[in-house]
Amino acid sequence: MNLSKITIRKMNIADYDDLIKLWNEAGLPYRPKGRDRKEKIAKELKNSNAVFLLAIFRKEIIGSIFGTHDGRKGWINRLAVSPAYRKLGLAKKLIEEVEKILTELGIEIIACMIEDWNNSSMKLFEKVGYKRHPDIFYFTKRYDPDV
Repeated sequence: MNLSKITIRKMNIADYDDLIKLWNEAGLPYRPKGRDRKEKIAKELKNSNAVFLLAIFRKEIIGSIFGTHDGRKGWINRLAVSPAYRKLGLAKKLIEEVEKILTELGIEIIACMIEDWNNSSMKLFEKVGYKRHPDIFYFTKRYDPDV
């Protein structure tokens, strides 16, 4: 497949059900009662610090990536590619698109968090220039386990 036949565009809330279908197909964890609920994503889509992109082929969502920033540091989240379209460079292209937008906004550091079981994502991000920091520990405070 030629990546030039794939369109990358901003997400809108009408894409929500198809996005969730992609996440399920791609094996991406989904929190329907928490941060991934439709109302929450609709609110995030309106924020100027959020960049939610979709890869479309023949009217089907085959990839997604979310980028956010706090004015200093950017974050890449929720990268997913349909299994039928993996190993084509699509994940790399999605990462590059988010990086481009965040860089244009003045963001000079872009980071991502990858769970220790997700070796394919670790290899991908290392391949596109991200450095692993084994000396950094991630802490969260969750007010609800479904968030």
